[in-house]
Amino acid sequence: MKFGIDIGHNCPPDTGARGIRFEDNLTLDVGNRVISKLQALGHQVIPCRPARANRVGESLDRRCDIANANKVDVFVSIHFNAFNGKANGTEVFAGSETSRRIAKPVLDEIVKLGYFNRGVKSGSHLYVLRNTNMPAILVECCFIDSQKDMNIYDSESVANAIVKGLTGKLPTTTVNPVPDEEMNVDVTVLRLQKALNQLKITDRNGKPLVEDGISGNATSSAVTKFQKVVGIAETGTANKATWDAINLILARRIIRPNHAGGTVVRYLQYRLGVEVDGIYGPQTEATVKNFQKQNGLVADGIIGPASWQKLL
Repeated sequence: MKFGIDIGHNCPPDTGARGIRFEDNLTLDVGNRVISKLQALGHQVIPCRPARANRVGESLDRRCDIANANKVDVFVSIHFNAFNGKANGTEVFAGSETSRRIAKPVLDEIVKLGYFNRGVKSGSHLYVLRNTNMPAILVECCFIDSQKDMNIYDSESVANAIVKGLTGKLPTTTVNPVPDEEMNVDVTVLRLQKALNQLKITDRNGKPLVEDGISGNATSSAVTKFQKVVGIAETGTANKATWDAINLILARRIIRPNHAGGTVVRYLQYRLGVEVDGIYGPQTEATVKNFQKQNGLVADGIIGPASWQKLL
């Protein structure tokens, strides 16, 4: 059988949730193990995670395009949940009745590990399930902001559960995860470097960061510069406040004149070369309109999708 395995997120600005653990790290680990185990069983596997994307929508499109172009038999997207620190358990979303029949044994195997059974649910609202041409499921393995779930969590066990649910069997010998260029480095640092490069935040020498996953002086200086831009404590390390600011900017929300947008407006002001105060006043509006004119956009002072595309 030909499986399309989609390691969720891991493609800035398409990044996962944060809790006690970081979703991107867990999906990468579990996903690579699933791929290796399926291959060891003799199945063909098409990895569907794109290498790069300029926006979340593009990341999702590419995942579907890879699966559709390769005509995989079953598409499986691997994710982890986060909500309020109290919710817990595992659930699997399905795109059709055929998909539900594939999802049920996967859910049952993960539940055997001790997770609360949240059921097989309709995934009609999920992009990757709506836009793939084959039976497709999305697995929310457990909640990364639930201490209960994290106490149970083990990547090897979860990968085994997914593979057994999909195929009814497991490899008879130990299988190492497939190599991944990001598995030999600090994945969080690599993601940080990619995000800062996308935001055009350079190191102390004005150079883009080398995306090597190594937390050195250059990365630290770029983090400090970003922290100063957005108005948070300049620690040189990517703490929660730093990641919150990065993700807020990469969300590309619409910004209008007289918007006291704080973090996002400060970043816009930095990029456009005006006084950084976090308030979208007349000077910022005039500079935004000039930027829009120079880039062939409607000069309305509204930072929408087209303006964000030019900025990022």
